[in-house]
Amino acid sequence: MSVAKPLSLSVRIDPVRLKTPFRITGHVMDKVDLVVCTLARAGHQGRGEATGVYYHAETGASMLAQIEAVRGRIEAGITREALQTLLPAGGARNAVDCALWDLECAESGEAAWKRAGLPAPSNLLTTFTLGADSPEVMGARAAGLTYAKALKLKLIGDGLDAERVRAVRAAAPDVWIGVDANQAFDRAGTEALMPVLVEEKVSLLEQPCAIGADDSLIGLNSPIPLAADESAQTSADIARLAPIYDIINIKLDKSGGLTEGLKMAHLAREHGMGVMVGNMVGTSLSCGPAAIVGQLCDVVDLDGPWHLSADRDPAAVYENGYLLCPPRGWGLPERKAA
Repeated sequence: MSVAKPLSLSVRIDPVRLKTPFRITGHVMDKVDLVVCTLARAGHQGRGEATGVYYHAETGASMLAQIEAVRGRIEAGITREALQTLLPAGGARNAVDCALWDLECAESGEAAWKRAGLPAPSNLLTTFTLGADSPEVMGARAAGLTYAKALKLKLIGDGLDAERVRAVRAAAPDVWIGVDANQAFDRAGTEALMPVLVEEKVSLLEQPCAIGADDSLIGLNSPIPLAADESAQTSADIARLAPIYDIINIKLDKSGGLTEGLKMAHLAREHGMGVMVGNMVGTSLSCGPAAIVGQLCDVVDLDGPWHLSADRDPAAVYENGYLLCPPRGWGLPERKAA
């Protein structure tokens, strides 16, 4: 861990556009403002990127304001441990936490995976996510993803979800499929859709019910593993969710950074849960720290840069359905300017 020595902080907003509008329950995204935090000390620098948590109304401007409000504390020489109480979980803390990790790598000459106590990283089989659309459009998009070995489908509870799943399975008969409701269903809606999910060999059902309605799933006895996403914000949620869900989906914008994300992964295992890593839409800069968590995961959903009209240089590399690891540009002793 870094000792508390003065730092220089730079923070900016980077607007990025998606290739096509991306629809989930209650939200359509065609662009996003990313926050990029750069921390420098004695000729070394580290960077972190955050998209923010849209259902907490986080924006580029709000995250930047959070960081600026504690600039003095950060520049005095914040450590990752102290950061956990300085800023709440969310995008702002994620950007700073990941920048601190990256800076530690530059200063120590050790890669992030080694500092996290992990073996050298393996390439990660990742899902490629299809935003909600008509069944015909989603089927056509799935058919075009000939390199994908795993797909995740966004479902929205509008009466067409069964046909969406059928259309994608018909177009991609051999791929792993997970579905993500983003809180669109209640218990009855979940039970009504379940036979179709089983019939079409869906392997994961993510966040069927609203935050706070998790107890409604008690006793469901789902034949398909259930994953908590929006309900699983930080490690404080895991003990409560363990009797209800099979898997938690860790996203660093939710957890407030890699430090808490790793804590969540280890704690979930202690509670007998599976682990998944996901991302809000972001560039290759956010893939680096998420891929560290991915080394501990059963399911990986790190296709954020794939959705963008343009990525950073160096860009994340996808081959034959895998994210190549470690992604360049973050968490390595070598440095390349943005």
